[in-house]
This record gives sequence, structure tokens and C-alpha cells, in this order.
Amino acid sequence: MNQDHETTTIHADNSADHRPPAPPEPVADPAHASAAPPPHKLKGDEIFSEKTFTDLGLRSSVVKGVDAMGFKHPTAIQAQLIPVALSGRDILGQAKTGTGKTAAFGLPLFHMATRELPFQTLILAPTRELAIQIAAELSELGKFTPIRGAAIYGGQRISAQMDKLRRDPEIIVGTPGRIMDMVERGHIHFRNIKFVVLDEVDRMLDIGFREDIRRILSQCPKERQTIFVSATIAGDIEKLARQYMRDPVKLVSSSASLTVDLVQQFHLPVAPWDKRRLLRHLLTHEEPALTVVFCRLKRTCDELARGLSEKGIDAHAIHGDLPQGKRNKIMEKLRGGSLEVLIASDLASRGLDVEGISHVINYDLPDDVDLYVHRIGRTARAGRGGVAWSFVTPEQGSLLTQIEQLINTEIPKLDYPDFEPGPLPDWAQRERREKQVSNDSKMTRLETHKQELHATIARPDPEKFPGGIVPTKLPPKRMHGRIRSSRGR
Repeated sequence: MNQDHETTTIHADNSADHRPPAPPEPVADPAHASAAPPPHKLKGDEIFSEKTFTDLGLRSSVVKGVDAMGFKHPTAIQAQLIPVALSGRDILGQAKTGTGKTAAFGLPLFHMATRELPFQTLILAPTRELAIQIAAELSELGKFTPIRGAAIYGGQRISAQMDKLRRDPEIIVGTPGRIMDMVERGHIHFRNIKFVVLDEVDRMLDIGFREDIRRILSQCPKERQTIFVSATIAGDIEKLARQYMRDPVKLVSSSASLTVDLVQQFHLPVAPWDKRRLLRHLLTHEEPALTVVFCRLKRTCDELARGLSEKGIDAHAIHGDLPQGKRNKIMEKLRGGSLEVLIASDLASRGLDVEGISHVINYDLPDDVDLYVHRIGRTARAGRGGVAWSFVTPEQGSLLTQIEQLINTEIPKLDYPDFEPGPLPDWAQRERREKQVSNDSKMTRLETHKQELHATIARPDPEKFPGGIVPTKLPPKRMHGRIRSSRGR
């Protein structure tokens, strides 16, 4: 599939300035809906296009599904990607979290699908939760069309997914590992593949998935349409992605994100040993409606959930090592609004597209600054507001600066005068003493080195000078770099 074509890149920058976001416009009375502004439209055309979905060339049955979800105008990435997809071109689409990428690639798939042709569309996602979320959203978007889909992912019983596949769905959404498993079992084939989509391509082409993706795409028909989408596409990932595409169009939308624009962001300075205490303080004093807390390590997720539960806070952890049955139950509680606090790892969070999340807490700042946008994008869904708090330890100042540069805005400091930090723990005292001893030792060695160097300079070796005569000052006359040369003549 590697083609030596030059990629066409289309940039769209609709962001006019960086003023504080205006509040969502009030919803008009249904009787006057035709005169109402587009749903969730914020500032001019920064997020939404002035076009309608009908203007993009979508058939009426597809537009009807979008209308039923309350959207009249496409977002910037949707307005760009849908017409190109309908033309049959391969696409690399890049847009911020919360700009509607699933509908951007999903709506053209419904428009171009062939009825009763099983397994013609394959959509790959890096996590089970994201695969489930994509399948659910596509089900809503395409409910007025005859096209049906199925979610195939690890952790669910094989027999249950076999039942779905026996119905010959036109669209399959799944994780690479389970898709290959079903292919090897003979329950899925790629003979009918017309469309392949990789969502979150920055993660899909990471080392962990790369071999599975290569195997899957190599078995798909070469005459297919391939669409890769992501919030970020690094240069090396783009180069790798192009190996599986034919003369792709690269679409880069710089329009504002529904989520980032609406999220009130703050950072809270805290010592590493006080993070748990501060988390409990926020959850008990602020009383957020539904909070997602992000941690780097799975172990931290479990420890926090257990500690909060012991304090009477309804908290549950979700990460890659959790059995799928428990993950499904937690997600059901989350979507049903019966969960207070969810402690999540980054990978497990990629399917958390739930409207009721009011607060996001970065318990651990992400090393990858792009993940910050993914995280805070879990709140402020569907045009609602949200709050993001980030715990920042003293050594993470530069990391916070990198995040601010990425989102092009300052994240203000938030102080809690009534929060009382705990005593310095023994391990922290030991680390400080060890660090001080290490610093003192370095200073001693440096001072010794300086003294030895000074002594060497002060007492030069006479044997290194002609005749044993050591000069004590500069010569009285110097040439100052002026040398007569024949080259200038």
C-alpha cells in the first residue's frame, strides 16, 4: 500500500482569538426551533460551520439521524472531512478532542455503505471502552439507515460476539487483538472490506499495536478507502500511517474544541505526599456532581479508589488490568449517573464519552502533554461547562508550562486557604537528608577541585618552558592578529 505520492495537506484555522469562552446560548423553545441558533454554537464559526449536513452531500436518512441527536451544523473537522470522504480519497484527519471526529468519519460510511454486504467496514480502536463508545454513537447516527454495526472486543464472551457476527453487520468496530482472534476462528473475513478507519491513530500505531495493524491491513483488499483520525499525529506516526494509504489528503482542523473552550482550568500546587489529602479535601468540600480522577499508574488507581471508599466516598477504579465484566458494570454506573468518582488510567479513559462528568482531576500530570487535552475533554460534553483541576508538585513546573504552551492559555493557580498540608513523612525527611548530604559532598569535591586547579596554575612546572624560564606577564608588544599576507595583494 505504500505509494510514492505527495500528501495533500489542508489546514483550517478558525480560531480568531483567545478570549474567555462565552456561556452557551439558551435553548430556544421547540416551537421556534427554526429561528434558533445552531445547538451548542459558541463563538461565530470557530467550532461549527455555517453549512448544514445536507449541504455536505449526505443522504436524507443519514441527516435524519444527525437531526435526531440535536445537531444542525457540522463542526469544522466534519465540514472538512465528510466531503473528502464522500469523494473516495484516503484521509489523515487531525482535530482536537471534542470536535466530533466519530461523526466525521461515521456519517460518510453510512452514506456510502452497500446494504446487506457484511463486514464491508472495519473500524479499529485502541481500547475496549472506545470501541464500545464508537459503536454506540454510530448506532445513534445511523438508526434511520438499514446499516448495522457490531462491537468486537476482548473481555466479552466469544459466544456473545459470535451471535452478533452471525447477523452479518455491515460495520465492525473492534480492538485489533480480538479482531484477529475472530479472523483466525473463521467468524470474520476481510473479503468485503471497502472502508478501514483507525481512530486514535497516534495510539493505534504505537509499538504495542503496530504488528496487529500491519497484519490486519495487509489482509484487507488494496482497493479500499482508508481513514486515519486522531487529536495528534506526530511526524513519525504520519510517516508510518502513509505506508498503509494511497495518496492521502491530510486535514488539519485548528478550530476551537467544544471541550477546551468550555472547561474552567486550574492548577493546585501540592507536595507529593499531600496529594491524597488534597483529593479528599476537594471531593468533600466542593461536592462535584461526577468526577474523573486521572492517574499514571494502575496501582495508584486501585489505592485511591480503596482509600476514598474507606472514607465514605463512592469511588471506583478502571484500568487495563480490570476484568471486562467489572469494567462494563462500572461504565454502566457511570452512564447511569449512579457513580460519584471514577479513578482512571489514560488508556482506559479513551471511551469515557459521558455527558454527566462535571469535573476532571489530574491527580498525576501526564508526561505526554497531548494527553492533558484528552483528559479534560472528558468533561464539558455536548456544550456544557466543566472544571479541570491539576495537581502540580514543585518539580513539575516545567511540565505545566509545556501544557500551557500547547493549549495557548495560562492555567491559573487555585489556592485553598482551609486546606492544611500534612506533616513531612519520614521517607520525605530521609530523602531530603540524603539529598543534602549528596549536595554537600558535591560542593566539597568541587571546592577541592578548584583549590587543586588554583595551586597548579599558581605553581607552573619550569620544565615545560624553554630554558626553564617561566613568564610572569604578557609580552610588551603583540601583533593583535595583524599579519602581513601575500593573499591580499
